[in-house]
Amino acid sequence: MKDQAKIIAALLVGAAAGAALGLLLAPEKGEDLRGDIADYVNDLVASAKEKAQNTANSAKEYASNAKEYGSDVVDSVKSKFNSAVGDAEGAVDSAKSKATDYAENGYGEAKSKAKSTANDWNNSIQNS
Repeated sequence: MKDQAKIIAALLVGAAAGAALGLLLAPEKGEDLRGDIADYVNDLVASAKEKAQNTANSAKEYASNAKEYGSDVVDSVKSKFNSAVGDAEGAVDSAKSKATDYAENGYGEAKSKAKSTANDWNNSIQNS
């Protein structure tokens, strides 16, 4: 966009210089020449103002689009983060459940073995 502005400025300056030289070298009265130069400069200023306004409008539109895109990116990141948190919570709950089940099964097995061993000792003592 900066390159376009430089090109437009260079073209306007070149056109103004060429027109000024053409008017200065033309065989006209001084008053007519000054009027022609004033008209040309006024047209040139109006054209420059119009181009500046168009450029400003384009910049505003670009900024608005960038803001919307940024908002979409933030929403997407939030969604993915929340999904990842949900997945992590699910994995933690699953691991917790498995650990609880394993501990309960281990406790039951240990209790059963201890009871069996106690019964074996009791039987051994009574048989002796």
